[in-house]
Amino acid sequence: MRLISWNVNGIRAVQKKGFLDWFKKENPDILCLQETKAAPEQLDAALLQVPGYSACWCAAEKKGYSGVAVYTRQEPLSVAQGLGDAVFDSEGRTLILDMGDFVLFNIYYPNGGAGNKRVPFKLAFYELFLKKAEAFRRQGRHVVIVGDVNTAHQPVDLARPKENVKNTGFLPEERAWVTRFLDAGYVDTFRHFTPDGGHYSWWDFKTGARARNVGWRIDYCFIDQALLPALSHAFILGDVLGSDHCPVGITLKLDAV
Repeated sequence: MRLISWNVNGIRAVQKKGFLDWFKKENPDILCLQETKAAPEQLDAALLQVPGYSACWCAAEKKGYSGVAVYTRQEPLSVAQGLGDAVFDSEGRTLILDMGDFVLFNIYYPNGGAGNKRVPFKLAFYELFLKKAEAFRRQGRHVVIVGDVNTAHQPVDLARPKENVKNTGFLPEERAWVTRFLDAGYVDTFRHFTPDGGHYSWWDFKTGARARNVGWRIDYCFIDQALLPALSHAFILGDVLGSDHCPVGITLKLDAV
């Protein structure tokens, strides 16, 4: 099973840049999108009805903001929007799909905001998410979590760590939560295979950072440790354009668990 996750920074914008052609070429089993910035009623049939896939959407109450979507070849057993708290769920950040072999979280985690004002909101979201994920694990379920986490975990995960220690996305408290999350029994799949730096998933548009590879790795695919025998590959598709983020993904051999 090949799973790809991508913050598209606007599904309608990326559609104009060849998104559907890219989607057809990649042919993933599951495609998770973040920051779609649209409700289904704002989209055309080409996006809503991709041949061979079922699709589910979660939009923010505020138009043109946030939003996530998932395309799956296999029909999910169930789909849930949100984490169960209206304060967070009004922003359309979460889809939870029961795929049978595992529970899939597709999440657009909050940014800390200008002046780091939303960092407390972000950390509270992190905590509620972890509680939800752990509840599934206590039921004996495997868990796969993908999305834009909006935090670079270690200095190796961004090009200029020293210059960003006081900026959201690399604050000590944000990084400490990621550490605690991993210590709770989850795997950063890309780091499982690739310990070295220089691999990023987001670059600032305004400064032309992508051409110089001055980036951040803030998009992740996590799995629970019990699912590790099924993990055969983790990747970053750094050459894919169309957004300020690039796609990331994993390959799972589910018959291995």
